[in-house]
Amino acid sequence: NPFIDRTNWDWEIDPEGLRIALRRITSRYRIPVMITENGLGEYDKVEDGKIHDDYRIKYLESHVKAIKEAMTDGAKVIGYHTWSYTDLLSWLNGYQKRYGFVYVDQDETMESSLKRIPKDSYYWYQHLIETNVEEV
Repeated sequence: NPFIDRTNWDWEIDPEGLRIALRRITSRYRIPVMITENGLGEYDKVEDGKIHDDYRIKYLESHVKAIKEAMTDGAKVIGYHTWSYTDLLSWLNGYQKRYGFVYVDQDETMESSLKRIPKDSYYWYQHLIETNVEEV
């Protein structure tokens, strides 16, 4: 779809496509769906000891809204899992592409501190869980 946004790695960002897929799976197969991986890999930067990843919050929020809309359309969704809790080594992009809610101070030299820093998305997702997705 040429009209949707793309990540810095040219992956499509299509929450409406997710909504359509959930509706089709429910309609066609009449089985519940568990989304096992959904997340945004990005170049996260530490600024004053914090990571402000509003782009990840926007991405996840748009997908959670699409899931909620699909469920009001009748789709059966029994689980939603983000990718991932902490940053991790990408087999293709090393530590450039970060997915986690928690930043891990590490790079390809393997000489960093491994300090963990919760990102803004960590606190956003924590609130999402606490409110049972009511405030999305």
